[in-house]
Amino acid sequence: MERSSLDEQLHTKVSHDTIDRQHHGAVSIPVYSSSLFAFEDHASFDHAMEDVLAATVYSRGNNPTVQFLERKIAQLEQGEKARCFASGMAAIASTLHALLGTGDHVICVERAYGPTREFLGELATRFGIEVTYVGGSRLSDFEHALKPNTKVIYLESPTSGLFELQDLAGVAKLARQAGVITMIDNSWATPCFQRPLTMGIDLVLHSMTKYFSGHSDCLGGTVVGAAALVDTIERRGYMLLGGIMTAHTASLMIRGLRTLPLRMERHQKNGLAVASYLEQHPLVNRVNHPGLRSHPQHELASRQLDGFSSLFSFESKLPVNAMKRWADALGYFRIGVSWGGYESLVTVGTTPPERNTSGTNPSIIRLYIGLEDPEALIEDMNQAWRLVLSEEGVIEELNPIHPSS
Repeated sequence: MERSSLDEQLHTKVSHDTIDRQHHGAVSIPVYSSSLFAFEDHASFDHAMEDVLAATVYSRGNNPTVQFLERKIAQLEQGEKARCFASGMAAIASTLHALLGTGDHVICVERAYGPTREFLGELATRFGIEVTYVGGSRLSDFEHALKPNTKVIYLESPTSGLFELQDLAGVAKLARQAGVITMIDNSWATPCFQRPLTMGIDLVLHSMTKYFSGHSDCLGGTVVGAAALVDTIERRGYMLLGGIMTAHTASLMIRGLRTLPLRMERHQKNGLAVASYLEQHPLVNRVNHPGLRSHPQHELASRQLDGFSSLFSFESKLPVNAMKRWADALGYFRIGVSWGGYESLVTVGTTPPERNTSGTNPSIIRLYIGLEDPEALIEDMNQAWRLVLSEEGVIEELNPIHPSS
């Protein structure tokens, strides 16, 4: 069958490769665990050294296993080029380091990933880079924050705490008119559910540790975009900082990539089932899930997302200590950071002051819904609610609550 006639949808892209005659038709790309690559003669070596990032010289620059993964990611995100890093934070830090200089101004969404904000704080304090944080739910937030020295707009849509969205096409148009580079952390949606480059965003970043890996067994990050921009990041922030992905990690990521669309379909189904259940619960004030009609930006989410992943939060009427006991009582949920694997996770914190309208001390719970049966997860939550309510002195038992059909 001719390559051009193959189905180019996501399932086909992650599953199909051309026959690799160099490796005897091996279905899985071999792991090149070599730190360096030798040459037949010095003339070939001299030619390669003229542009080490266009050749295979040293695995801090290029490694065939990693390059295979990079080509796959660029294809999924519909970008010209991708680079993989040792972690999501390595990709973020290397990209910002490469693009920003003293006197530049960055606009960043207020609820961006915490370490991203920490890194921007370091750049501001040590290197004279100016940072403005905006809510981001309105296009005017970015419009009012623009300055003559604005170099980068940093997005995360949805954010990973309250799951607020930004209008990607609107921000991209505004930025292009101002000559500003846009970049987004797309870890929540993955290219299965959101492809920001097609909406005009310049660079897409991922913590591949999350859904790309899917097995909670390796760290990685990537940046994707136009070749010219990625080339700049290569020269200024990739090889010099050294936060590269190893060939062994790349092989694990390739394995995860093969099943990414299948897993995301399951995560979407499970996440919506549990979110719908919580939306009906009498002890829940609000569920922060863009896939629910009750989400204030559901219309925007439906317009720019093709689906919804399974990380979301809900705000409970019970105080933090009670909800921590609720989390402790859960059998299927583990308490831990990160997300994107097969296992469900829970963490408990305090509702942000601007969301606290009750005058009490309500809690916010971030849930990651894994690949378990959603009915089992819901029953697990029900038994935890019953235990906490009995401890709180509430005699009346809650009736089991199930997601709406």
